[in-house]
Amino acid sequence: MSAAARPAHHIHVPAWLRVTPGENRWSVAAAILVAIGLQVVLPDRLMPQSRWLFPGLELALLVALIVANPSRLNKESTALRVASLVLSGLMSVTNAWSATILVLGLVHGQEGKDAASLLSAGAAIWLTNIIAFGLWYWQFDRGGPAARAHARRTQPDFQFVQMQNPELTHPDWEPEFVDYLYLSFTNATAFSPTDVMPLSRWAKLTMLFQSLVSLVTIALVIARAVNILK
Repeated sequence: MSAAARPAHHIHVPAWLRVTPGENRWSVAAAILVAIGLQVVLPDRLMPQSRWLFPGLELALLVALIVANPSRLNKESTALRVASLVLSGLMSVTNAWSATILVLGLVHGQEGKDAASLLSAGAAIWLTNIIAFGLWYWQFDRGGPAARAHARRTQPDFQFVQMQNPELTHPDWEPEFVDYLYLSFTNATAFSPTDVMPLSRWAKLTMLFQSLVSLVTIALVIARAVNILK
């Protein structure tokens, strides 16, 4: 049989390298709502301005994004992109303010009169930090969710196990927010990459900064709580 007569073999292109319908919005929306709730329950002294100001702004932006693009995150729009980044920025700045006030209070002995309240505040800030960094990883890997849905870039900023071993996963697998949230959680607990490798320099530096923030927060809060309990 000649080469021309041989049947052509179908080459499967992984979902993360081709155009897809885009991921569902609701997992990331649920995580943002959790982060807003964690900010609301913090003591007033740890929140900039009113306890409701920044969480209210974040909620308003989230509602606007849902109304503008309610289902699949595949709509490429500068306005939507900017609004999504502003939402992530507000969450990060608010949480950074809370973490800074808490850490400074611990260093100067002004925080931590009650171990339970200290641990709960520290846990809320730490969990919000995980969600915030998960959002940043999700927002910027290969240009963001809409750019990934349209396969604008083939070179990833994060290499997931499924990319290295596509035969071990579903043929339509592509990274979604939950995968970036898992990356953020493992980086905040192990203080290093686990099964997801950062490839670009911005990804490495962002993970480095998250590990540093997480380490300082956990070390100071736990040390102070243990000292109170003694």
